[in-house]
Amino acid sequence: MPTIKRRRVGTRQYFYLQHTLRTSGGVETREKYLGAKLPSNIDEIKREFLAEIYEERYYPLFDAIRANYLKERRKMPSSASRKHVRSFSVKFTYDTTRIEGSRLTYRETADLLERGISPRERPIEDIKEVEAHDRVFQDLLAYRKDISLQTVLLWHKRLFENTKPDIAGRIRTHRVAISGSRFMPPSPVEMQPLLKELFRWYDRSKSSLHPVELAASIHLRFVTIHPFADGNGRMSRLLMNFVLHKHGFPLLNIPYEDRRSYYNALERSQTKKVDWVFIQWFFKRYIKEYSAYA
Repeated sequence: MPTIKRRRVGTRQYFYLQHTLRTSGGVETREKYLGAKLPSNIDEIKREFLAEIYEERYYPLFDAIRANYLKERRKMPSSASRKHVRSFSVKFTYDTTRIEGSRLTYRETADLLERGISPRERPIEDIKEVEAHDRVFQDLLAYRKDISLQTVLLWHKRLFENTKPDIAGRIRTHRVAISGSRFMPPSPVEMQPLLKELFRWYDRSKSSLHPVELAASIHLRFVTIHPFADGNGRMSRLLMNFVLHKHGFPLLNIPYEDRRSYYNALERSQTKKVDWVFIQWFFKRYIKEYSAYA
C-alpha cells in the first residue's frame, strides 16, 4: 500500500502519498500530493491512487494478453482447441484439489480423467472429488448465464454430493478456522448478509472493473467470507476462472508448488483488510503465466 510522507518547506509541512513499483528497469516511485493537512478520507484516496497506478501499468498488458490469446485460439483447429481446454482442465483440477489435500499425483489425475483409470491405494473420497471438480469445471465453461448465489450453491453441491453430502450446497452454521492462518473467517450469523452483499457488489462491479481485477477480487472476497464447511478455496478458484472465461481472457491455474506465496498473499490481504495485497499478487502471477502473449 502507499505510504504517507511528510515534507517540510521552511516552517510549513506538506503531505504526499508515495508508492514504489518494481519495473523491468529497476524501481520506480510514484507520488500524489495531499496538501498541508492530512485528508480525513485518506484510505479512500490510497485506494484510488493505487487503482490509477495499476490501471496504467497492468490493464494494457492484460488487454494485449487477451487479444493475442484469442488470435492464437482462432487459428487453432477445433480438435487442437479441445485438447488445449482438456489439458488445462486436468492440470487445474489436479492443482486445486492437491492444494486442498488430495493425494492423487498429476499422472494419476490425468489417467483418471482422460482414460478412466482409477489409481490404486488412493482414498476413494479423493478420487470422487477429483472427478466431481472436473465435471463442475466443464459445467462452468458451458454456463451462459451470470453467476449468483444459487449457481454457487449448485456447483458446491455437485462438488461434494458424493463425498460429503451433509455439507454439499449448504451454507455453514458453525464457526470454522483456516489451518495455518492467522485470519479468522466471519461468524455463521454473518453468512447470509455477507453473501448478499458479495453478489450486490459483483452486479455493481462487473461492468466497471477490469475483468482480471474482477476475477481476483471475487476470489478474495468469496474465500474471505468462507461460507462453506469445506471447499471454499476450490469454489473461489472456480469463480475466478468463470469471470476470466466469460470475458475471453485465458484462465489461470495456481500450481500446488506456488501455494505458499498464494496463501501468504491471501492471509496478508485478509488480516490487514487491504484487497490490493492479493490483487497485486494475482496481477503479477497472471502476467508471469501469460508473458508470451503480452
